[in-house]
Amino acid sequence: MKHLLFLFILIVSCQQPERNCTDYKTGSFEFNYNDNGVEKTGHILRTEKLQIETYDNKIDSSEVRWINDCEVVFKTINPKRMADKNDIHLKILSTTDSGYTFEYSYVGKSEKQKGTVTKTKLIKD
Repeated sequence: MKHLLFLFILIVSCQQPERNCTDYKTGSFEFNYNDNGVEKTGHILRTEKLQIETYDNKIDSSEVRWINDCEVVFKTINPKRMADKNDIHLKILSTTDSGYTFEYSYVGKSEKQKGTVTKTKLIKD
């Protein structure tokens, strides 16, 4: 019985999270973020070469360069602040049919932050 329990624990601990990252290379997404204690929602529109983020009445555009199916680098187009001049490296950690979890950091920096993104449908006027 001990051997079966050990085998079960070994199998469960070795499972990798699902990562169908190609489903998220393009599309429309939304994310939640905290702004001085206020929960807000932002929106992303991503094509093969461009990402446009809308949040807090601001629009940021970035060039998109995929390193592999699950890792991408964003380079801000027309940065307005010094921090925006740094590229961002994002890695998709796991996916579901409705979204993904990720971690990101400025290229060359070790401090990482995590978040989640959900798929949305494009709304045409």
